[in-house]
Amino acid sequence: MTNKTKTSTNSLISEELVPQLADLFSMMGDTSRLRIILSCLHEPISVSHIADQLELSQSLVSHHLRLLKAARMVRAERRGKQVFYVAADQHVQCVIEDMAAHVSEPHGVEDE
Repeated sequence: MTNKTKTSTNSLISEELVPQLADLFSMMGDTSRLRIILSCLHEPISVSHIADQLELSQSLVSHHLRLLKAARMVRAERRGKQVFYVAADQHVQCVIEDMAAHVSEPHGVEDE
């Protein structure tokens, strides 16, 4: 078994995927990018609407969207002259919703 095919402590995740996962979590670790992903989570939304909704400049939103698109977190849909962004797939939505549920749990809940 080579290093690339070794599995991490979680047998479902190969060691070669760990850096990619870290990059994705790092991408979501930026508050502005996370807020942008949340805006795109359920329906396509334009850059101008995201910028208005989050009170950010359109150029900053566009910059973050380029990074998120390259990371396959969002995808673009062209409608006429406008481009709308939406979560790339159900996996993105599930990760965000699962982590939101996790942080919403009361503190002190431990395994017995």
